[in-house]
Formats: sequence, structure tokens, C-alpha cells
Amino acid sequence: MSFTPSTPVTGAAVTGLTSPTYTLTADTAPAVNAKQYYVSALGGTQTGVTTHSVSSPFTVAMWRPLILKAVAFFSSLIGFKQANPINRYSYVVIKGATPASGATAQNIVMKCSIEIPAGVETYDVVNLKAAISLFGGVVFANATGISDTFASGTL
Repeated sequence: MSFTPSTPVTGAAVTGLTSPTYTLTADTAPAVNAKQYYVSALGGTQTGVTTHSVSSPFTVAMWRPLILKAVAFFSSLIGFKQANPINRYSYVVIKGATPASGATAQNIVMKCSIEIPAGVETYDVVNLKAAISLFGGVVFANATGISDTFASGTL
């Protein structure tokens, strides 16, 4: 299955947001190698949170390489004949937020770049799945701590 988030998405637990949900609506992606969705409705208690608009976007997008690379030529005598290529995927969330009273919204941009050596998707997919499982689990389980770090600047 490809990147097709079910909607509504249940947000991670973060202090100040009660049972947050986000209704996603398919959007026109900015490139042919991307899928994008915008937040069209909110659920739970999220006082002050805004849905997507032109001046204050709230989007999530997934990008794949424009051209997927295959595993490099391998010789059992000398190893790889060339550097093994990497397929780079990106996961991007953009959220408009007001930096000061009376100011116009500015974009918060959260980018995650995922680099997967060509061939792993075929020969070691279980470890690829373990990596994304840990990545998602740590972000989900620590959403409040991460947001506190962003707010305070302390780890």
C-alpha cells in the first residue's frame, strides 16, 4: 500500500490538545513525485488551532525520488563496483502560525528525510519496517516532550 493516510488522523497526545483529530483532504501535490493532503477539519479540543487556508497552510506531503535507483552492480570478489545508490524520500508537514500579535502567519516547516540504500526494500524489508516503526513510535510517544523542546529550546 502506498502513502494514503486514513482520515481522520488521530494526533499524538500533546498537553493542551484533547483528543486531537485531523480530517485530511487530497490536494494537488506540488510535483509529480509527491502526494499532498490538507487539513480540512479538526476534532477534539484544539482551541486556537486553525485548518488549512492560503495564508495559513496546514498540509502533509510525502515525496519519493523522481527516479528510483536500483542496487549497484556487485562482484563477490571485490564488493561493490561503485557506491551503492540511495533513494531519498521526504515527509513534510507545513503549518501556518502567527509569530506575534497582529502579525501575518508564517510557515512552520517540518521535514523528515529518509534515505534508504537501494536493495534494502527487497533484501531486508523487515529491518526497513523496524526502522520506521521505531521512528514513528518515538515521535508518537514523545510528542509532548518534543513540542516542549521546541517551545523552550531545551533538551
